[in-house]
Amino acid sequence: MRTIAFEHVVDAVGQLCVGCGYDLPQDVLAALQDACEKESNPRAKRILDQLVENARIAKADRIPLCQDTGLTVVFVEQGADVKIAPPKDTPAATLIDAIQTGVAAGYDQGLLRKSIVEDPLNGRKNTQTNTPAIIHLDIAPGDALKISVMAKGGGCENKSQFKMFNPTESKDTVADWIIDVVKNAGANACPPFVVGVGIGGNFELSCLLSKKALLRRVGAFHTDTFYAQMEKDLRVALNATGLGPQGLGGDTTALAVCIETAPCHIASLPVAVNIECHSHRHKSIEL
Repeated sequence: MRTIAFEHVVDAVGQLCVGCGYDLPQDVLAALQDACEKESNPRAKRILDQLVENARIAKADRIPLCQDTGLTVVFVEQGADVKIAPPKDTPAATLIDAIQTGVAAGYDQGLLRKSIVEDPLNGRKNTQTNTPAIIHLDIAPGDALKISVMAKGGGCENKSQFKMFNPTESKDTVADWIIDVVKNAGANACPPFVVGVGIGGNFELSCLLSKKALLRRVGAFHTDTFYAQMEKDLRVALNATGLGPQGLGGDTTALAVCIETAPCHIASLPVAVNIECHSHRHKSIEL
């Protein structure tokens, strides 16, 4: 059994949060640069140029990519043969506690905006720590601990949707609904987008899959050729809508569409769409 110190997890998560805030992932930056080269609309091309320049300035000057530094979503794969050693003064502390502590530390050290309210309806008082984070924990074979942090802005998150289709619906019907969801997101979700789609499972799993899909490298496709082709076709269709960067027209509405799937009940066909803006911030580490 391998042991990882509580403080090591705290430090790693804090660094991931700061990295998310300042450094646009290379795959996303490359997709923006490629879109800029291919964009035929002059205004859209200028916007894409500005987005690339924004990423350069944020990284060089260590300032946030966006003023909305997001709700922290954390995906964890904990090896079955690894455990967390809690601090001596708090022996009951867990991996979850380490992650929450790391998020609070990272947002404080990185001077990142704290955006979390402790109650959704009654007062909406800010927690002043950007916690609690949303944490998804899976157990995997081995003795590694993999942590992925995503800073999810409110504008794009608010435009995400779920629908329970009849199981007899066709691929085209599902695709048309996905396109409508993204089109209706419009300028409020800050295109160009990375679009996560979850198909299958049940109500909550399809939504989780749509968010987990956003961790995939931009430019990588589903391993199943059926869904890989669906991803490609959806991206072409979305870019043909003309919504464009910041919703002001152009060829570039979606940088990528990523689909994740799961088995589902014979009577169900759940589909969820989770939208990410052009500032698609996520970082991973394996301890």
